[in-house]
Amino acid sequence: MPTKAERGTRLVIVESPTKAKTIRGFLPPGYEVAASMGHVRDLPESASDIPAAQKGEDWARLGVDVAHGFKPLYVVPGPKRKVVGELRDQLKRADELILATDEDREGESIGWHLLEVLKPRVPVSRIVFHEITPEAIRAALESPRQVDDNLVRAQETRRIVDRLVGYTVSPLLWKKIASGLSAGRVQSVAVRLLVERERERRAFRSASYWDLKAHLAKGSTAAPPADRFTAQLVSVAGKRVATGKDFDETTGRLREGANVAVFREAEARELAKRLDKASWRVGETEEKPSVRRPYPPFTTSTLQQEANRKLRLSARETMRIAQRLYEEGYITYMRTDSVNLSQQAIDAARSRIRRLYGDAYLTPKPRQYTTKSKGAQEAHEAIRPAGTEMRTVEELRLSGKEAALYELIWKRTVASQMEDARLTQITAQIHADDALFRASGRRIDFPGFFRAYVEGSDDPDAALEDREEPLPTLAKGDPLGLLKLEPLGHETQPPARYTEATLVKTLEAEGIGRP
Repeated sequence: MPTKAERGTRLVIVESPTKAKTIRGFLPPGYEVAASMGHVRDLPESASDIPAAQKGEDWARLGVDVAHGFKPLYVVPGPKRKVVGELRDQLKRADELILATDEDREGESIGWHLLEVLKPRVPVSRIVFHEITPEAIRAALESPRQVDDNLVRAQETRRIVDRLVGYTVSPLLWKKIASGLSAGRVQSVAVRLLVERERERRAFRSASYWDLKAHLAKGSTAAPPADRFTAQLVSVAGKRVATGKDFDETTGRLREGANVAVFREAEARELAKRLDKASWRVGETEEKPSVRRPYPPFTTSTLQQEANRKLRLSARETMRIAQRLYEEGYITYMRTDSVNLSQQAIDAARSRIRRLYGDAYLTPKPRQYTTKSKGAQEAHEAIRPAGTEMRTVEELRLSGKEAALYELIWKRTVASQMEDARLTQITAQIHADDALFRASGRRIDFPGFFRAYVEGSDDPDAALEDREEPLPTLAKGDPLGLLKLEPLGHETQPPARYTEATLVKTLEAEGIGRP
């Protein structure tokens, strides 16, 4: 047996080897770090996992004794027995056990299962941190606690519901769709949403309508490119021309009571032919100031949505990359519903803004964001770059998808503390005979947070809001030259199929959860 002097070891257990490697570099001598490789116990996955004492029970395969308080049956899966054996050997050489699994319900549950399996005879403490930095690890070691039984029971309840619902539904997916698929609380609702949307699309009946787009030049057709712009037909003989908003988005038909002119192709071309000979002039013009405010820092679901839009990453891939960034100490914990930033993060972001963009881009006071979701509880801070420096992707020398996701998180965090973007929306009415057209433009007076970040769009053809759309200086009565009058045909479109981003957003909005 080793002597006390030879022991003197504190065993720290985390989930993954990557996390263990990162933490090991921040701990002083006397600490040993081991990885549990995720959960060490779970409900049985197959008949071979069921202990002999429960083999004959009707509920054993399900793993939940529904007749006796929904008591779960936990087993150590075959691949994890070696891991458990190694952890027990390491624990024999330690005089203290520190559970450092993730700070959410899942991490708390892993810690509890480790206690149940290892049955330590040495003092045990639980530490939590939302970023893997020397400062965060030091603070966690100075404020240990015990395993939170309420968090454990919460995770256990979710796991049992997943098993009771998903375990019985999944075989249906294997028969009807493909093997290997799983159902559960979130997946089952997601399937229903997809089916309902498909039914809406099948019930949809497309309608067509036409309008005109005028390509104009200030003064005459010889005007330079900077004085050229486009305008859209608004009304003819005082009657408004139909747009997509006048059609029912669920049926595709014209809304009941809509008093609009719906042009067919022949009518649109006839109107274009008539207006081709008309004189064109500017009517009323208007400039209206507007403001765009930065978005809150990322939560798990908003990161999944934006990574899908901008980087074409699936929710699963986003979480896998984010997990790696977290375990390597580059970002804070990536499972959170909170948009709050710590004072340390705010100070780091504001310092970086001042250095990169100047004081003009910095808000007079720090921006504080609050979480709107009633169920927000898994972590205490938004997803952000770890540490006190708000290091850029170039400073970290990241590459590939890790670099792309980190940069997205960095930009969103920094932008959240920047000044509003100030814009001017410009509109001009254009008259041609009895037809009224409207030209619209946008001038960016101060880019503000646009300098760092612009949120993506579910519509790939939509203009980004940081893109300036100038109009030439127009005054009432100015003559215009017609370059081209373009008849445009449109068809009402059925409700769009869900993308992964819009599905995650809907699940979150409905309070279902996220993948």
